[in-house]
Amino acid sequence: MFVNKVENTGILALNLIDFKTNLTIESFDIKVLLYQEAIVREKEFKEALAVVDWSVFANKAVAISCSVDAIIPPWVYMTLAEKLQPIAAYYDFRDVEALAIDLWRQTLRSMDLSHFRNQKVVVRARPDIPASLYMLATERLVPIVQTLMYGEVGMPKVIFKKSKV
Repeated sequence: MFVNKVENTGILALNLIDFKTNLTIESFDIKVLLYQEAIVREKEFKEALAVVDWSVFANKAVAISCSVDAIIPPWVYMTLAEKLQPIAAYYDFRDVEALAIDLWRQTLRSMDLSHFRNQKVVVRARPDIPASLYMLATERLVPIVQTLMYGEVGMPKVIFKKSKV
């Protein structure tokens, strides 16, 4: 009879990729709103703002950036937030990759971990997961798990183990 030793370990797996956002992320470069793509002039800025099709950002995450070296006053960001607030799912001043990681972190911070309480947990190894997410998973899991591991269920590396009192 075949015995599945991996299944008998009682180790629960956590795959961080499962918590990656499924929101589409669009980028928006402030440069297109600037006078001659270089400076903020209120009149020209407001005119440029008025012709933007904001509907393309509906229910999406928006990564706002400025690809030119320009001094952007804070009211510009406030104006963009006012335009995006009623339609975008999320927005922030950062590049697309940083915004994706931020959304991923938010999901990990809000996930229910109660089913991992006092369990042996392995966080699955994946080359496409940012290091900061492994750190966040560790921060969230160490207080509640019996054992925290990294890798695969069959050959995990033990990171933390509660001492028996």
